[in-house]
Amino acid sequence: MDLYDAIEKRRTIRVFKAGATEEQLRKLILAGTKAPSALNKQLWEFIIVEDSSIIDRLAELKYEQTMRTPLRDPAKRPKLEKAGVAQRESFKNASIVAVCNKVDWERSLWLCIENISLAAVAEGLGSGIVLYWDEDKKTAEKLLEIPEDYELTAVLKIGVPGEEGYARDQNPFGPRRPDFSWLHKNRFPAK
Repeated sequence: MDLYDAIEKRRTIRVFKAGATEEQLRKLILAGTKAPSALNKQLWEFIIVEDSSIIDRLAELKYEQTMRTPLRDPAKRPKLEKAGVAQRESFKNASIVAVCNKVDWERSLWLCIENISLAAVAEGLGSGIVLYWDEDKKTAEKLLEIPEDYELTAVLKIGVPGEEGYARDQNPFGPRRPDFSWLHKNRFPAK
């Protein structure tokens, strides 16, 4: 698949029919490690999570984190509940890969994660990125037995897509900005 096609086709997948094979995961992770890293330190580590009890706890932890989101409008609580349940359910049938970094080196991992996401598309797979923060991140790190000098960057869900993901022009979180509306020359223009 052409790189530009993979970029255009990449979507966040929230429903999976089946996980990736270990061979596919290794291929995707290897593609991730070809990304640039600060000072070429390559301070990334990966955990392929196969234990269903750990996967279930990561899914529940994401649900709990979502449900603690403060809302100004209590009428939006059912919508939040629906989103939380969907996040929890999105772990089903997916392969799970925890991406970790040496503490204070997270900036290098996002290039790696993008490589993995694009490689997944090229392999006919889909992916979704899960983030944890604050106490939930610490809980996930403890669950995954991540050493203190490392931290959890993200959890990737990878597998055979059970959906196409949101069309670029139909994303419920809002439309994409028009191409080049974000491009400036020499300096950021004054408002």
